[in-house]
Amino acid sequence: NLPPLPIPTLEDTMSKFLKHLEALQADDHPEERDKTKRLVDDFLKPNVNISVNVKNEEGTTPATPTTTTTTGPQLQRLLLEYDRSGRESGLIGSYVEEFWNDAYLAPDSSVVLNLNPYFVLESSPDPKLSGNQIRRAASLCFASVKMASQLRNGNLKPDTFKGKPLCMAQFRALFGASRVPRKWREKIHDDAESSLVVILVYNQLFHFQALWPQDGDVAVDEGDIGDILQAISIHAHKIHNQNNSSSSEDNKTTSDDSSLSALGVLTSLGRKQWAKAREEMIAYSPTKNTEGFRLVDTALFVLVLDDYIPKNKHEAASNMLHGSYELSSSEQQSTSTKYQSGSCTNRWYDKLQIIVTADGGAGINFEHSAIDGHTALRFVSDIYADTVISFAQSITKLVNAHDGMIPSVIAANIRRAAVTLDDQGRTTLDVFPKKINFVLSDSIKRKIYFAETALGDQIVASDTHVLEFTDYGKRFITFNKLSPDSYVQMSMMLAYYKLYGKIVCAYEPVLTKSFYHGRTEAMRPATMEAKEFCEVFCDPKSSSEEKLIALRNATTAHSKLVKECAKGQGCDRHLFSLKCIAAKNDLPIPDFFRSEPWKLLNHTILSTSNCGNPSLRGFGFGPVVPDGYGIGYIIKESNLHYSICSKHRQTKRYALTLEGVLREMASLLE
Repeated sequence: NLPPLPIPTLEDTMSKFLKHLEALQADDHPEERDKTKRLVDDFLKPNVNISVNVKNEEGTTPATPTTTTTTGPQLQRLLLEYDRSGRESGLIGSYVEEFWNDAYLAPDSSVVLNLNPYFVLESSPDPKLSGNQIRRAASLCFASVKMASQLRNGNLKPDTFKGKPLCMAQFRALFGASRVPRKWREKIHDDAESSLVVILVYNQLFHFQALWPQDGDVAVDEGDIGDILQAISIHAHKIHNQNNSSSSEDNKTTSDDSSLSALGVLTSLGRKQWAKAREEMIAYSPTKNTEGFRLVDTALFVLVLDDYIPKNKHEAASNMLHGSYELSSSEQQSTSTKYQSGSCTNRWYDKLQIIVTADGGAGINFEHSAIDGHTALRFVSDIYADTVISFAQSITKLVNAHDGMIPSVIAANIRRAAVTLDDQGRTTLDVFPKKINFVLSDSIKRKIYFAETALGDQIVASDTHVLEFTDYGKRFITFNKLSPDSYVQMSMMLAYYKLYGKIVCAYEPVLTKSFYHGRTEAMRPATMEAKEFCEVFCDPKSSSEEKLIALRNATTAHSKLVKECAKGQGCDRHLFSLKCIAAKNDLPIPDFFRSEPWKLLNHTILSTSNCGNPSLRGFGFGPVVPDGYGIGYIIKESNLHYSICSKHRQTKRYALTLEGVLREMASLLE
């Protein structure tokens, strides 16, 4: 019943395109803006000829090339028709859906640092879970399995915003989904009847049955999961500590270098490389390796147990983003030989991962092509809240008058397989954990090693810094009648300006889930008002009053654009779809999409996103361009949290500049 995502008029979109570029094009080169205006005018003309060789009816190319063209109005008509026919046939949910999915699935680059975001959860208030890896993991796993059961049975309460329903389509790809590597266009494999959980510990894979296959009821409780995880951990640790290679043909892990068989690290490769390695594995052992991949691909999610304790908040964030990097010497080789003993190999990046460190710290890393941050946030919020309520119930249970008065956040039907017996007194569902055994050729082991060294390069080149600003938060900002999100956006723009002396292209995703199959629209924070704010603020001649006026103007302009984007009236997704509809119809791509202004608006230096609530301690992602910053931020009542990541840039210095900017901005306010 949700309305379709609207397609803006071509004129409105091109007008906004020009507005987005105003602050980015240098003041001392007015000819740039003149060229951009002419470029837009040409794109809007119904007939603009470009020379293209077109074969005549005889199949030969004439001496004088026939002129043909692809115009903006022509692409707009094609897009409107594509949207109408696609929605009527049910093949698409929105005009941008197919193209946006391809934008995620088509690139050959690694998903690590380039695509997958992460969340860091707050510590558990339950002293039984705090500091205990197995118990914390069991608690989060149990809540997640219950939510999967809810979703399968259609009992998950829909999302709303200000009383209005939001599209829930993405939740189909939350559990039981996997990004499957292929040499051509990749796909998301989702199993609606998924019922097992995969455990990854010491680079080894295990699985157990968590839901009843027939009806999706929960087959294990928290205690059962704790026992299962304890058994898996003991078994995996035993294999990890063996002095010699296992005699099993399927398992040749040694204590010195389990990373040699860390199959999950292959998911960090470029996608075509990973597809080739996967095909090679299936060809090498068609039965066992095909079954192993089937188990992992169809699992509800991967629960990762790390043998690692972060030393600080920066390492905690880095571990959730890409794992830890640590080289150790092999006992059985020369001291000059190093192997990877960090947690970076203990991952499976093609799926939703719940990661629990050795000290009970927890977070998630999720494959981003099928779900956005808002969907992942609902997931972590529900499972974290459920563990908190479970703790509260354990307290009130001791007081008879309050027993049963606190309802669970995630209500699911639980039928423990351990006590569900047949006529002969046997369990009717096997929930005992089992190891997933892959057969690895020497060639694949070499690929695993080189995948690890390539990932190591990415990690060493990356820098993550967390700024937890505790002077003030949402309450202080709203008291001064400013939008918290717009205020935080201006703080990041100003920090960059103070450090580098210029305004750069920035990006903030705005939710469009109020529309059918809506995802996000790109909001561009680098407005002329933001530019003026940065210039006024950094001018020593400016008064406090002038600075405050500039801040209010900038936040007002930002808020206005956010509201337009939320209504589906941005320009980025529309322009992107126009480019894609040309390719889909085998039409020449207009020069507009190869122009410098187009490239300028799509080279995002400050890639930012606001995603969080009290369940999260941190949220972040990598930069989207080599010279950019990836900044995830959380606005809390009394503090502001930024997780900043870059490659070969001064991440810490930017964070320190940002901290100073926040104090300077606050000095203008009451």
